[in-house]
Amino acid sequence: MDKFPKDLLGAVNKKSGKNISEKSVKKIANNVTSTTMQSEAQMRQLIKQVSAMANVPVTEETIKEIIGTVKKSGMNLNSLESLVKMMIKK
Repeated sequence: MDKFPKDLLGAVNKKSGKNISEKSVKKIANNVTSTTMQSEAQMRQLIKQVSAMANVPVTEETIKEIIGTVKKSGMNLNSLESLVKMMIKK
C-alpha cells in the first residue's frame, strides 16, 4: 500500500479517538496478502492487530460479523480500503 487516503486515516482517528499514524497502518497493510482475505484465521489476526493498534476492543461477535461481510462481498486485497471503511462504521 503506497498511500493511505488521508480522509480515511482521519476517519479512523476520529472514530477511534486515537492518533494512528499512516506509518502504523502501512506496517500492517504491507503484511496483508491476497490469501489473508480468504483465511478466517488470518482475517481474525488482522482484525486483532488493527484493534490493538487503535487500542479499541473488538468483541467476538463483531469479528464474526466483519469476517462474514468480507466473505459475502468477495473483498480482496485491492479493496482493502473498502474493508477499512466498513470497519469504521462498526
